[in-house]
Amino acid sequence: MERNRQMEEGSAKEENGLRLKTIAYIHTDFPSKFGIPRQSGLADTRAEIVFEDGYGNQDACKGIEEYSHLWLIWGFTEVMGKSWSPTVRPPRLGGNKRVGVFASRSPFRPNPVGLSCVALERVENRAGRIVLHVRGADLMDGTPIYDIKPYLPYADCHADAEGGFAEQKKEYGLDVEIPGEWMDAVPAEHREILVQILSQDPRPSYQKDPDRIYGMEYAGMDVRFRVSGNVLKVCGISQRPYRESGS
Repeated sequence: MERNRQMEEGSAKEENGLRLKTIAYIHTDFPSKFGIPRQSGLADTRAEIVFEDGYGNQDACKGIEEYSHLWLIWGFTEVMGKSWSPTVRPPRLGGNKRVGVFASRSPFRPNPVGLSCVALERVENRAGRIVLHVRGADLMDGTPIYDIKPYLPYADCHADAEGGFAEQKKEYGLDVEIPGEWMDAVPAEHREILVQILSQDPRPSYQKDPDRIYGMEYAGMDVRFRVSGNVLKVCGISQRPYRESGS
């Protein structure tokens, strides 16, 4: 009887739980998760946030242009429905050391929800629908957005904050070499951003084979590279066939 009562209470709590609505989708230059910056603001990636019907009207976004940065609350669609663990292995710790899931930003969480801070570059009225142009997003193309809130410098910025193990790794980076023939294949507006992304080392931390060739999809390109020591060298760039967002 006690077990049945607990199950009934659990079901009631689930029914009364918050159900998130997708208010928008973000469109980025990352059709797959490999290569996406590990945190927002680490690269000047460009993206558009396109609202769903009923949410992208001018009233809902009135005054948003007064803010320089926004918080995005979004869903880890790649892991939805998958199990979570109380401990995880953060990539920046080499994939060997475990920490608590709530001491990490792992996508494998009880609720697979992400939080990102992006810079708001401009607000566009596209045929009556508001589109937000943002910079610094760390999201895959087609990621659902559940909410948008303004970043408040006086409340959200803490100069004396401590960053745990992540603070020990924040200065990590690679020297990037892109030979002229491959740099010429990159549109001018993406060159600096591509270097920023590659310098953060997109590889899993446990992969150190200097002969291995890695491939990353970015801005319609297939970027191939090797890493030896602290140097990442691009060994090929080709254009990828166009595909619709989320396909």
